[in-house]
Amino acid sequence: MKNLISMRDLSKKEILDLMKLAEKIETGKLKPDMSDKLGALIFYEPSTRTQFSFATAMKRLGGQTVTMRGTGSTSVKKGESFADTLQTIAQYTDIIVIRTAVEGSARYASEVVDIPVVNAGDGANQHPTQALLDLYSIVKTQGTLENLTIGVVGDLKFGRTVHSLVQALSDFNPKLYFASPSHLKMPPYILDDLREKNIEFEEIRDIEKIIDKLDLMYVTRIQKERFTDPEDYEKVKGSYIINKNMLKSVKSNFKVLHPLPRVDEIATDVDDTPYAYYFQQAKNGVFMRQAIFTTLLGSAE
Repeated sequence: MKNLISMRDLSKKEILDLMKLAEKIETGKLKPDMSDKLGALIFYEPSTRTQFSFATAMKRLGGQTVTMRGTGSTSVKKGESFADTLQTIAQYTDIIVIRTAVEGSARYASEVVDIPVVNAGDGANQHPTQALLDLYSIVKTQGTLENLTIGVVGDLKFGRTVHSLVQALSDFNPKLYFASPSHLKMPPYILDDLREKNIEFEEIRDIEKIIDKLDLMYVTRIQKERFTDPEDYEKVKGSYIINKNMLKSVKSNFKVLHPLPRVDEIATDVDDTPYAYYFQQAKNGVFMRQAIFTTLLGSAE
C-alpha cells in the first residue's frame, strides 16, 4: 500500500492484515511510534467522526496533525488550483487525508503528490477507511468476515460508505439484502461486480420480512446534501426507520451498524438494546486509522 483510495485497490490479504494490525494496536501488543510524523487533514466537506478519529489516531501514536476545514481562510479563495494546494501542503507533512465533494479527487491527489494519500470520502463515490473500520467492527462482533448474511438499508445510491463496504465484503462470500427507496438503489456497477464474483444478493423493499435472517444490519441515512432538489429529499426522508419493536425476533449475534451521523433512520430506543453497535463502531475507527497510518508510513515493525 502506497495510498488508500478505494477498496478496489486492496487485496483480501491486505484487508485481513489491516484487521490484525488494528487488533494488535487496540490490545497494546503493538505500539507504533509516530512522534516524528505530521499528518495533513484536508476537509473540503464537513466531518465529525472521520476528522476527529484521524486526528485522535495520529496523536495517540505520538504524532501531530494540521487541519484545513473548507476553503474560506485559504488561498483557494484567491484562485489557487487544487493541485497547487496539495503540492504545497505535501512540502510540510508526511501524509495527506482528504475529503471532497468531487468524485475521483482523492485518486487525482495521489497522482499529484509524492507522499501517501488517504481518501476520507470523495463525493458519493468511496469511503475506504469507513469500510475498513466497519469490517473491523464486524470481526469484533461476529468473530469472522466469512459467509455472513447482511442487510444494507437506506440511501444506497449516494451513500459512499455502503459502496466501499459492499465492495470489501465481496471477498468474503456474504449474502446481501439491499433495501432502499426505488430511485436510491445500489449503483449498477457495484451490482455487476457482485454478479461477476458470484455473490448472492437481493433487492427488497420490506426489511422486516428478512430481519430474522440477518447477522448484521448496516443502516445509512438519506444523503440530503447530494440532492439537487430539496423536494426530492422530502419525498424519501424517513423511508426506513429501524426501531426496537422490529428487533424482537433477531438472532442473538445480530448487530445494527451505522456510519453516523444518523437523522431519523434508527430510533433512539434501539440505543439501549444489545444489538446497537454504532457508537462502538465509531470508536473502532481510531484503531483502524492507526493501522492505516502505521501501514502507509512504514512503522509496522
